[in-house]
Amino acid sequence: MKKVLYLSLGLFFTLLGIIGAFLPVMPTTVFLIGALFCFTQSSPRLENWLLQHPKYGPSLVAWRKHGAISKKVKCIACCSMLVSFILVCLFASVPIPAYIGIGLFMGIGAYFVVTRPSMPAV
Repeated sequence: MKKVLYLSLGLFFTLLGIIGAFLPVMPTTVFLIGALFCFTQSSPRLENWLLQHPKYGPSLVAWRKHGAISKKVKCIACCSMLVSFILVCLFASVPIPAYIGIGLFMGIGAYFVVTRPSMPAV
């Protein structure tokens, strides 16, 4: 039963990753990292398929071995968070504590991304 749950979650995360490859507002690699974890628990064949993928495989291997993120992806992630926060500030009408919470949440996310080891751009 546990394998079926992990397999189902892995397939769901893979679907979200595929959608993210075509929609700029959704991440891809984050979902594929989740899928990789789930496939590690449930399907060695699908795990290997992700690790051997020509486009996303190198990033997934670097994350698995070293927790590394390329400098390009770090820049994209941080810039996306900054632009998103600016857009929220300009167009959302929420109480001040919500702005602070959003900024804090994005700041923690950016800190996490920036402090990961860097890998060569893929």
